[in-house]
Amino acid sequence: MERHDFLKIADGCLDRIADWLERFDPDEVDFATTDGVVTIEFADDVRYVLNRQTAADQMWFAAGVGAWHYDWDGERRRWLSDKDGHDLYSKISEVVSEKIGREVEV
Repeated sequence: MERHDFLKIADGCLDRIADWLERFDPDEVDFATTDGVVTIEFADDVRYVLNRQTAADQMWFAAGVGAWHYDWDGERRRWLSDKDGHDLYSKISEVVSEKIGREVEV
């Protein structure tokens, strides 16, 4: 994948997550963004991190003791785990839902 294509797709992913996080009450779930990183912050000071890994052409997501790497599948137009093929947005929905005690979906 060309570098500019990766950056466009990866930044679109980060923007989508930041837009989704805007909908939460900041006392429940807050977030911060920096170049290539979205940090999801919870009331108990736990943080989850989504970031682009440009050198690997991947998105990386870390939550609690788990961490996952995602490759872009251009055919399916989705970020998929390089281990078991699960979808990035589904994983973010799952772990945030578990953390806050109610179901949410990206």
